[in-house]
Amino acid sequence: MRDRIEKSLAAERIDIIKMASNHTVIPLKEHGIAVQQLCPHATEVVRRLQEEGYEAYIVGGSVRDLLLGKVPKDYDVATDAIPEEVKTVFPRYRLIGRRFRLAHVRLGGTLIEVATFRGPQVDDEDDHVHDNGRILRDNVWGSLEEDAVRRDFTINALFLDPVSGDIQDFVGGFKDLSERKLRLIGDAETRYREDPVRLLRAARFVAKLGVEPDEKTIAPITQMAPLLGDIPPARLFEEVCKLFMTGHAARTLEALQRFGLTRALFPVLERKGNTGKAKTGPLMDTAMRNTDQRIAEEKPVTPAFLLAAILWHPVRKRADELQKEGMREFLALAQASDEVLSAQAQQTAVPRRFSAVTHQIWTMQPRFNNTHGRRAKSLMRERRFRAAYDFLLLRAEEDESLKALCDHWTEAQKGVQLNTGPEKRHNDNTRRRPRRRGRRSAAASKN
Repeated sequence: MRDRIEKSLAAERIDIIKMASNHTVIPLKEHGIAVQQLCPHATEVVRRLQEEGYEAYIVGGSVRDLLLGKVPKDYDVATDAIPEEVKTVFPRYRLIGRRFRLAHVRLGGTLIEVATFRGPQVDDEDDHVHDNGRILRDNVWGSLEEDAVRRDFTINALFLDPVSGDIQDFVGGFKDLSERKLRLIGDAETRYREDPVRLLRAARFVAKLGVEPDEKTIAPITQMAPLLGDIPPARLFEEVCKLFMTGHAARTLEALQRFGLTRALFPVLERKGNTGKAKTGPLMDTAMRNTDQRIAEEKPVTPAFLLAAILWHPVRKRADELQKEGMREFLALAQASDEVLSAQAQQTAVPRRFSAVTHQIWTMQPRFNNTHGRRAKSLMRERRFRAAYDFLLLRAEEDESLKALCDHWTEAQKGVQLNTGPEKRHNDNTRRRPRRRGRRSAAASKN
């Protein structure tokens, strides 16, 4: 593997020379991004760095989104100033990261991420690269051309100078974007090994941007899906949120299935065939569409509910097994929930604040069978009642026998205020019981 890494580094240096010769400059009149469209604070960061004699550009996803007519979520700046030099220009900056050292600069309440141009990895015997090819540390500074080649996809390697208005393109990203093409920079297998999260990014860009990967970019994806097991579970949870919580969940699931990445991300799901696809079904598909709709309507969404939909089938299957062994349904669901969440956490570390809610949504499902009396009223006062009820509606997408139960609980909520705390123990026509006094208070009243 070490020999292979050294060969890829040598090939990368050749690519830098080759791509630098294809350097093109796209002027403002051609790309059409007006200064008014840019974040003024990002523009100010670039301007101040340039005034101090450094190269600086707005780079990455913000440039890509602006060219596609989208509003960028955030703005990143790339410069030839190393982090210590950035501090001389912005004394109140904050340095973060170990694998990628970055400077966070805050202006006008806006956080701008400032990264130093990076060069190719050194081929020494240090701990920059894992034996499997994954980059552990990437703090080798380089030139603008080298930084362009070090990025993942061509459409993310465009450098916009907000002062002059020009875009610097070393890898053909502007042309690829106009043709809606997704293309990795350099050897695809090597780039995926460097950071397997790029496998998920490919699926996310296909879903979000409507781009189509070229043959070299798509060919190794299914085969290299197991590399996601090398990524820290906490980082993978962040990627799950980016995949499904940004308004393109339904199309993202389709892309993950197409590329054979679903079970690499959710190994507890049942396999579909001999590929990395998983069995999904109407419940999960509807949950994805509903999430996209809520985001489009600017309503709140939570990973807890989406995870409940994604992982429900293995939970239900395990609970059925436990019930056949004689366990009551509620206890079976509780144990199955713990087992599935624990197994999934080995791949994606779900924070407790979300997994606890997911657990509650599942374990509240049997309680919907109690449709009358105090238990029914008690259920409607539960804090997670609405989420559990919505999940019941999702279950009815796959099980028509639940339709009548859903109708009952829909009617039961009419005219009832939910989640307002404990129900009053009395009303205006109910006589209060006299408060019982302790011995001390009784003795005090006699005196």
